[in-house]
Amino acid sequence: MNTFIRFLYEFMSVFFNGLYTIGKGIVSGIAQMFNISEYLYIIQFYKSDFKVSEWVLVIVAIVVLVILLGLIIALGWLLIRKYIRFRKTLVEQESMLAEIGELNKKVASLVKEKEEILAMKVSQLGLKPGEAEILDEKDNKDKQDEVETLEDDGNYRFSKLHAIDLQFKDYKVQNYNNTFTLEELVELFRNFAASKLRLYYTTNMIRLFISSLSATKLVILQGISGTGKTSLAYAWGKFIKRDAIIASVQPSWRDRTELFGYFNEFTKKFNETDVLKGMYIAGYTDDVYVTVLDEMNIARVEYYFAEMLSILEMPSRDEWVIELVPSSWDNDPKKLKNGKLQIPGNMWYIGTINNDDSTFAVTDKVYDRAMPIDINDKGQPFTPTDTEAMNINSSYLEGLFAEAKQKHPLSEEMEKKINDMDDYVIKHFRIAFGNRIVKQMRDFVATYIECGGTEVDGVDYYIARKILRKFEQLNLAYIRDEIDGFIDYLNKTFGKDNFNECKDYLLRLKKLV
Repeated sequence: MNTFIRFLYEFMSVFFNGLYTIGKGIVSGIAQMFNISEYLYIIQFYKSDFKVSEWVLVIVAIVVLVILLGLIIALGWLLIRKYIRFRKTLVEQESMLAEIGELNKKVASLVKEKEEILAMKVSQLGLKPGEAEILDEKDNKDKQDEVETLEDDGNYRFSKLHAIDLQFKDYKVQNYNNTFTLEELVELFRNFAASKLRLYYTTNMIRLFISSLSATKLVILQGISGTGKTSLAYAWGKFIKRDAIIASVQPSWRDRTELFGYFNEFTKKFNETDVLKGMYIAGYTDDVYVTVLDEMNIARVEYYFAEMLSILEMPSRDEWVIELVPSSWDNDPKKLKNGKLQIPGNMWYIGTINNDDSTFAVTDKVYDRAMPIDINDKGQPFTPTDTEAMNINSSYLEGLFAEAKQKHPLSEEMEKKINDMDDYVIKHFRIAFGNRIVKQMRDFVATYIECGGTEVDGVDYYIARKILRKFEQLNLAYIRDEIDGFIDYLNKTFGKDNFNECKDYLLRLKKLV
């Protein structure tokens, strides 16, 4: 036995001595690398023999050595940190596995408890275990069917429009017995804006605004920022006691869903917008409503409003219909027929436009169907007559518009001058008036006269904003010489004191060349 012990000692000593030698060698090697005194001894031994150039190399060698030692230290520290992190992660995993094990035990305990309760139920009912499970499933299904039935009773895909139906269930159209004239309306609105809102507009600006409402359902207020474009639409909403619906156009608007909403196939609900709600409410009443498309050209107007432009062009209001969904549900809103909604005739749309580099140019398709009004100057403060807001029947207002169109058709002399000017513009500028523009002009000018303006001023403003605006699309350098001739033509045809809007516009174009 003693012999084996000696053998085992000597035999294992070979391995452990080797291991000791390795460890000792590593420690000795590290100690040798960081033996500063030996480095200094060698430098002392050779320093007397170094030349100046060799001293430079000595310094370089010392710097390189310091860098190497620093890298070794950094590498060692990095390895230690990685080990610590690895160890910490390993401990957390082990802790998580232990927690999962405990949870599994609890789940098993709960399953066992459930089985015991089920067994008690079986014994009470005198059923076999399989039959008890079937009974449980049937009970659960009956409860689920009951819940689904209740949900179906209130599952309206147009929840907001359904709420409006309930709100107007017993509503009767109000007759406000309006008696004002259009000229009186201009002054009432102007004095209200000044006395109640501290917003000051010239009489002619309000006259242009009211006249535009008679010519089209889309009015565009354009000009530099801060001149009161949005404020004018806001003030009109306050004046008629129906706050304007403000739709702030976003650069991301690409189609009509931004305006009306869309049907969500996942939730089976229609996401209704404030604009759609306002249109639906307007359909119940005879009041005047306004939707404001604020900064409407921050996105391309023809993308999100093209369908509305086409619909509002239809001669019969019975054709003013927009399809919201392709099919109908039994519990759809009352005014939604086969997924289609009638566009209310008592709602006007007012767009505001800032002409700068951050916006898109408004196309002819939009301008031809709208009535633009330039607001480039702030109104001067004045002392107004205190005026209250008033309810206005849309039928009464549109009746005044229709009466004005009958009372003030374009005079034969003005018709002839306009036709001659049309020929002149075609010949010199290759631009013609369309039938839509002529009809709009007749409606606009007639109302403008009824609001207290003159025929020549109404025609002047309309042509400047609707016809001469098209000159901007031409090569201004090419038509520069023609502009002077056109101004002379206007002076001869309409008089030097008339058509100042057109003349000023042409002079501004000339300065751009």
